[in-house]
Amino acid sequence: MSESPNVAPGGGTSAKSAADDVATAFRLDGELALITGGGTGLGLATARCMVGAGARVVLTGRREDVLREAAAGLGGGAEYVASDVARPGAAAELADVVAKRFGPPTILVNNAGIHLKKPAVETTEEELLRVLSTHVVGAHALTRAVAPGMIARGAGSILFMGSMASLFGIPLVVAYSAAKSAYLGMVRTLATELSPHGVRVNMIAPGWIETEMSRKAMQGDPQRERKILGRTPAGRFGEPADVGMAAVYLCSRAAKFVTGAVLPVDGGASIGF
Repeated sequence: MSESPNVAPGGGTSAKSAADDVATAFRLDGELALITGGGTGLGLATARCMVGAGARVVLTGRREDVLREAAAGLGGGAEYVASDVARPGAAAELADVVAKRFGPPTILVNNAGIHLKKPAVETTEEELLRVLSTHVVGAHALTRAVAPGMIARGAGSILFMGSMASLFGIPLVVAYSAAKSAYLGMVRTLATELSPHGVRVNMIAPGWIETEMSRKAMQGDPQRERKILGRTPAGRFGEPADVGMAAVYLCSRAAKFVTGAVLPVDGGASIGF
């Protein structure tokens, strides 16, 4: 029995087919990505990179003016729908509107979040619940809304935007740390449930990236900034596009055998000393 001409001995692909595959494997042509918190920061950077890789994107967030400006800056491959994922019932409404206007999302990026810098003993129950509602409850609700369609089609990619706070202790951010740490369990459980149906679930854990949120977190705290850079082997803060490019990879065919993974994009901070 002869082998397929594109299969090398041992089951690998031939040089020609491998080269052809690599040329397209990192592309997102034909994909529709729904990105929460997509008007600013890492959400916008992710959208920009995905558009550059051929995807259409739908940005969502609470501020319509910010979304409108962001979508206009991204060009013809971007649309927006204003929505607050933390509002009960909003996720199902959003998923329905997006599907009717633009088609069913094939990629979901759970990026929306709020920050709270405060000592743990001063963080109130209301403040904790507000952070958890946006990050955890909102992300779960939207995942629950779009996942059935992905399962029915036998394909899809769901990406959670975690944090270094998912991986180790950081002072003064107990609510944020609790929310981002919850993503770890969500990603692992969702990956085990959804991957048999062709839907991959992964998480990026950004290190300290130059965004408005990170600047607020370090505002008036130069010692904190020095500590961060001192434990980051790369010796600098990351750029939003560093995270966006990682998102493109995880949602592309190049990562078709990657699910349940946590990818630090942190200049080595998680392994630095």
